[in-house]
Order: sequence, then C-alpha cells, then structure tokens
Amino acid sequence: MLIPLAGFVVPVLMWIINKDTHANVDIHGKNILNFTISYLIYSAVLAVTIIGIPLLVVLGILYLVFVILAAVKANNGEYWRYPFIIQFFK
Repeated sequence: MLIPLAGFVVPVLMWIINKDTHANVDIHGKNILNFTISYLIYSAVLAVTIIGIPLLVVLGILYLVFVILAAVKANNGEYWRYPFIIQFFK
C-alpha cells in the first residue's frame, strides 16, 4: 500500500518467475492476479459514483483482510479462492 502498484507488480513477477517450477505458485499466482484485477475494476466503478466513495473504504479493508487470509492459507498449503473475483486467468 505504501509503494504504488507493488501489490500488482510483485505477485506478477513472482508468478512469472516461478510458475513453471512450482504448480502451487501457478495456481496461487493466477488467483491473486484475478483478485487484484477484479478489485481494481470494482474500485474504478465505485470511484465514479458519489455513494461509492464511502464503499471504497470498505473495499480497501476487505482487500487487506482477504490478502492476509489468503497468505495464511497459502502458507499452510491450502488453496483459498478469493470471494467476488472475475476469472481472467484460468
């Protein structure tokens, strides 16, 4: 959150570098990319509406909670699909 676009660039680089050597990295990498792109679209749509501006705060909190939850699950060797994502990469 402190470095602009780091939340998108770092997972993309990690996924590109390690997707061929580790099957789990490929699965989790596609999942986080779908999540990031989906929530970026949701943020853009909410930002253009007056009622959406307060919802951006809620979306930001959900984003942070979901990233932490997915990181804990991935560390435990579990796969967790983020809620409300659009499947761009399958």
